[in-house]
Amino acid sequence: MARLLFVVNDAGYFLSHRLPIAQAAQNAGFEVHVAAPDESKRGVFQAYGFLYHHWPVTRSGWNPFIEIALIWKLVRIFGHLKPDILHLVTMKPVLYGGIAARFTGIVKVVAAVTGLGFVFSGNGVMSNTLRFLVSGLYRVALSQLGPCVIFQNIDDIKIISRLAKLKPENIYLIRGVGVDLAEYGISTLPSTTSMPIVVLAARLLKTKGVPEFVEAARMLRERGLKARFVLVGLPDKKNPESIDEGFIAGYVKDGIIEHWGHRNDMPEVFRQSSLVVLPSYREGMPKVLLEAAASGRAVVTADAPGCREAIVPGVTGLLVPPRDAGALADALEQLLNDRGRLEAMGKAGRELAEREFDVLGVAERHLEIYRRIAASDQPKG
Repeated sequence: MARLLFVVNDAGYFLSHRLPIAQAAQNAGFEVHVAAPDESKRGVFQAYGFLYHHWPVTRSGWNPFIEIALIWKLVRIFGHLKPDILHLVTMKPVLYGGIAARFTGIVKVVAAVTGLGFVFSGNGVMSNTLRFLVSGLYRVALSQLGPCVIFQNIDDIKIISRLAKLKPENIYLIRGVGVDLAEYGISTLPSTTSMPIVVLAARLLKTKGVPEFVEAARMLRERGLKARFVLVGLPDKKNPESIDEGFIAGYVKDGIIEHWGHRNDMPEVFRQSSLVVLPSYREGMPKVLLEAAASGRAVVTADAPGCREAIVPGVTGLLVPPRDAGALADALEQLLNDRGRLEAMGKAGRELAEREFDVLGVAERHLEIYRRIAASDQPKG
């Protein structure tokens, strides 16, 4: 039985975004292991039949001594476990796991670049410094023999393939992690007698376009447009781009927006909504837009990497320039005043989800990669 080890930096993210892929691999005969932080999730992984290995990584820390220790921890895990295939997911696992794989001689590696985040979208001293460091680490981590690198959008392929000098045959484009079409079923728009709800569901970060969303809501209120503008999600205090809770509370108090916090019932949130928004500055492939499409909801998103690939512009939603609250307000007003167009875009979005974003198809594409690697004659360290 081939041994497949996922390395991730967030146990919750793995369970919400990668579980169907891991289960498909398990059903196909792979022995699935997961290295992740959060020891409290050990029982959850075991309940799914996965073997858990504690790796105490944090998403935001950059202390060089701690980060080197994390690489060494992976070297020990890899050396003990001797996985047949490594699947490294998100930035730190790709960087540190790729380096640890070099030390342990593992060459059957799948690296999932799920987006480049604030390191590549920010312009401050911190992001510029980290960009220089991370670029060098990508070159080291992905320059080993024959890694398969999965990207979610073309822009990230251009950047990372140039940095790491990837061969075309080792590059795969899989647009996101898919969506469960049964869980996120299409529904009719709320009644015309109710005030339309516009939803932005994401971690509450500046780079997700939260300030622009709030400003657009304020502008539309001044124009007299009747709608409810809702943030769903929480600030991410480990991220330097996190929105201050006081900022949100002030606009809630003024009646500009509503804040529903974290929700575990996103299909219901989409059923209540008329329009879904994500004016993010950069994404890999935002799952929320795939879920919105599957739910039959039109979207307004930024003309930015990852976001633009999640829609068919003018058909399933509208694109607006990033960081432009005025353009966002105009697009929202245009759609909220045209129920027929909202309905048509929602129907087209569902068709797009069925055609390209079905989680079963995404899982099968990963299995094809695993099988090809498992059958290759590359030696294992």
